Formats: sequence, structure tokens, C-alpha cells
Amino acid sequence: MTSGTIFDKTRTPLKVWLAAAWHLTSQKSGMSALGLQRVLGFGSYQTAWTILHRFRRAMVRPGRERLKGIVEVDQSYLAIRERRDTPVGTGGKTRTTKAVVVFAVEILEPKGFGRIRLQQIEEESTASVEPFVRAVVEPGSVLRTDGAAIYRALQDDYQHERTVIKSVMPDAIPAHVPLPGVHRVASLLKRWLLGTHQGAVKPAHLDHYLDEFVFRFNRRTSHSRGLLFYRLLEQAVHADPITYRQITRKSPREG
Repeated sequence: MTSGTIFDKTRTPLKVWLAAAWHLTSQKSGMSALGLQRVLGFGSYQTAWTILHRFRRAMVRPGRERLKGIVEVDQSYLAIRERRDTPVGTGGKTRTTKAVVVFAVEILEPKGFGRIRLQQIEEESTASVEPFVRAVVEPGSVLRTDGAAIYRALQDDYQHERTVIKSVMPDAIPAHVPLPGVHRVASLLKRWLLGTHQGAVKPAHLDHYLDEFVFRFNRRTSHSRGLLFYRLLEQAVHADPITYRQITRKSPREG
């Protein structure tokens, strides 16, 4: 019954998984592993952490539609407090690192935001940004960006609207004016990471936290928490199995 899903080879009873899914989706801002451990009475923090990460793997629907219409694209830096293990008995050390995240936000007329897509990238470059845009934005859409040269390769396939932002000029246009959607979503993301997860997210796992944020944001207008619960379980039975060892495997980002 659970073979080939995120529940594959789990020793945790299925009813506990369902309870975890309900707590995860019924809370507006989600739940941290520590919070889930307390609510469900897990003896191990690792169990709660692994369950949440397995669910995050199911929050991206295969074959989802690309964004279309008017789409803003920009990057932002996230400060991440990464806890480093130290020898037993000496506690742990926290190191703050910065991650670059690229945002794509649908803009609705006359006002409002549609769906979003987020991804961590290595650097602000054409090589990092162009593949992301092509993967998540429908060709022919109106692409709104700042004046950075990294978007020039996209102008043949999109209706490119560039706004040059010269922040050093006293009469310069504030960055949030031409790209209000990206700046609003970036602000909400930072607040969510700090509020729900205390900003303590390893760079190697950041993309999966971004997937959870996108899953929640794109369903923010749903009036039924039960529908989010249903959608998560529906996608969970189609997601590939993953083990704790695979989740914690050291990535090149941590290299």
C-alpha cells in the first residue's frame, strides 16, 4: 500500500503520518520539526524532522503549469542561521550564511498576485537565472525585471520590460516600485523562515523549504484547510520514496 511513496519502508504508523500531514497543513504558517515533535509526542526530533522533509518532497506537483501573463523576476538574499555540530559535550555553533534566491511572481490586473516559483541559485548570473525562467515562465509572457544584463538572453522569447534601478542616485526609483510582487513575496518568505523555523535552515535543504512556501502561497486563497490536507496526501502517494540518509546526504553546497 505504501510501497513507492514517501511512506515507503517507514516504521511510523500511517495514522501518525496522517496526523502530521493535518498539523502541517492546518496551521497557516506550517510547523517546525520541534513543534511537530511536541504535538505528536515523538521521542526523537529526527523522526519529526524526517517526516516534514518527506512531505516537502511531495509539495511540487509533477507537470505543473508554468507561470504566464505578467511575471516579475528578481533575486534576493536570505540570511540563514546554520547550526554546526561540535564534539559531544561542547554544544553547537551557529554560523550565518547568505543564500541567493530567484523569484518569479505572476501579477494580476488590476491588482494582486497570482502564483509564484522560487529557487536557490549559486550566483546572480545568466547561467543561473536563465534556465530557471525558461523552466517556470511560459514563452510569450510579459517578463518584468530590473536592468541587469543577466536577462538579455530572454528578450527573444518573452516580452521583456526592463526598469533600470540606479540606487546610488538621490532621485532613483525604489526597487519595490517597479517590482512590487517580488519584494512582497521576498518579505513574506523571510518572515516565514524566521517565524516558523527561526531562520535555522541548512543551505542544502533550502530548496525544499522554498517548495513548502510556494505550496502554501499558491493555495493561500483556499477557504478549506481540509483541501490542502487532501492535496498534500494526493501528491504524497505519487512522490518518489526517499530515506533519511538520502535527505541528510552532504551536498556540493556544503562542500
